[in-house]
Order: sequence, then structure tokens, then C-alpha cells
Amino acid sequence: MLLIALMAALGTATATVDAPCAAPTLSGEAPMIIAHRGASGELPEHTIAAYRRAIEQGADVIEPDLVMTRDGALIVRHDRYLSTTTDVADRPEFADRRRRVFDGRGFRNDWWAEDFTLEEIKTLRAKQPRADRPADFNGQFDVPTFEEVIELAKEFGIPVYPETKAPTAHAEAGLDMEAALLAALQAAGWTTADAPVFVQSFEADILRSLNEKTDVTLVQLVYAGPSIRRPRANISLDAIVEYADGVGPSKGLVIDGQGADTGFVSEAHALGLFVHPWTVRDDQPVAPDVDVSEELNRLFDAGVDGVFVDFPQTAVEVRATYCSGT
Repeated sequence: MLLIALMAALGTATATVDAPCAAPTLSGEAPMIIAHRGASGELPEHTIAAYRRAIEQGADVIEPDLVMTRDGALIVRHDRYLSTTTDVADRPEFADRRRRVFDGRGFRNDWWAEDFTLEEIKTLRAKQPRADRPADFNGQFDVPTFEEVIELAKEFGIPVYPETKAPTAHAEAGLDMEAALLAALQAAGWTTADAPVFVQSFEADILRSLNEKTDVTLVQLVYAGPSIRRPRANISLDAIVEYADGVGPSKGLVIDGQGADTGFVSEAHALGLFVHPWTVRDDQPVAPDVDVSEELNRLFDAGVDGVFVDFPQTAVEVRATYCSGT
């Protein structure tokens, strides 16, 4: 299977596990720890410092979200709007860039990445977007490009897991995210099935198109759609298997509010799809009476092949204990 070949080529996951792991993953290897926006529970997300911290803590993969600048550069931010993760609102020189835009969820009056050049973006400084997390490092780091994250990943020999954010909205702004991504992957030498990259998106159209143009690993992100019975993914697994190699579900699709296995992973594995749910956070457990260690153990028992986490060190330690059987 593709995931088995990829993980064998990368040598990841088991590198931070001292013994074979009995987790019921598709590949038979230990589940991967994917640093969601870097070590975002400790440092401002999507900064080189946050990614470096995650790698030092033993994460197997680092995850950059991609948006685009006016001059076509891929930069690493979770959203196209900039006020929550940078100091743009404190920059008088950019006051007139603020505008009201419909972003798919509603209208938002903000500063938008596509209205800035890369040179201008590089003058901004990152900040912690969550009020309940440390703000000590606000203002210390710039906004990295995708190329800078690739360079860091190559330095440490680990994969990257880019998400194409709002490719349709970018296209409406005259920006071709697919072409920019393919160019970046080509420049990195990442074009084959065993390349150290997982490309993810909530938008199926870009993944279908990429499936025709590259052999790299593709992952369809899904969330829980309305259901009379138990929650179901907004895109069916039968549809996803036609163009993607794996699925990234919201964790509530994998374990329910009581932490019970929903059977989602088994259904995906039966189709040959690996499963990487999002997002486990030390400071936001799945239920008041279930701590993060128990949550991770239940996900591992369900057979997930990897998990997105904001606190990589915790997940690495829990996985080591899980795989040791203690």
C-alpha cells in the first residue's frame, strides 16, 4: 500500500518509538505524531520557531497551512485574514488595507493576505491567537514562506503536511494555488509517491486536480455532517478513495463524546485509506472527564495512522507508553 511504502521510505513514526508498536494502523507502524501548526500550544503557530520546537520534541511531521500573497508567494498562515495571528492591526501603514470580505463563513472586516506583497508580509510579526495560551513570544517571529518550512524539514529529514487553504477563494482573487504548490513541490524535488509530503485540503476539487498532475500523497479533510444517527463525514469514504490516499477527519468522527470507537477508522482502512484525525489539544480535552492521555490512547486503539496535535511532546510521550504496553 502507498502509506506503507511512504513511511518505509521516510523512516518516520518508528524513529521515536524504541520498540515495535502493536497499534492497529494500516501500515503496521506506530501512529505518526503530526505537529499541528508546529508546537502551537507553546509558541505562536506557523512560525519557524514553533516548527523547530515540535521537531525537537519528537514530532514526525510538521504541518503548514498555506495562503497566498498578492504577488503569488505561498506563506504559512491558518487563515487568509491576518489580524488574529499577526500584529497587522497595530501597523498604521496598513490601516487602509482593512476591508470587509465574505470568507465562506460570513463577512469579516480584516486584513487579507492576498492584499499584501511578500515583502510587506515579512514586516509583520506573529502572535498567539488563543487568549488562553502564552503570549510571551508575541512579536518575536516573522511569517515564514512555504519554501522556508521545506528548508527546515529537509534540514531535519522529516516530512511536511501542507494544507491548501481556500483555493477557490484564492482563484477568485486571481491567484492559482495549485500551480504555486506544484511549483514549490517541483523545486523541492518532491513529485513521487514516496516524497516526504502529504498534501491536504477540505476542498475536493483541488485534490482531484492534483491527483491527475502529481504522485505525492493526497489527503481529504472531512468534518462531521448532519446525521439522524451518528455523525458522518461530509464527503463519503467511497468518493474519497477515488482521488486521495488518506482522510483527515475531525476527531469526533473517530471517537464519540464518551471516547468510544465509532468504526470510522475500520471503514477507511477497508478501503485502503489511512486516517489522520484532528486536533488533540492538552488544553481542550474531548470531554471533561477524559484527559489528553486517555484521548490519545483511545484514538490509538481505534487504529488511527497519525494524529494532529498542538502539544507534540505530550503525544510523543503517550505514544511511547502506548507502544511499550505499560
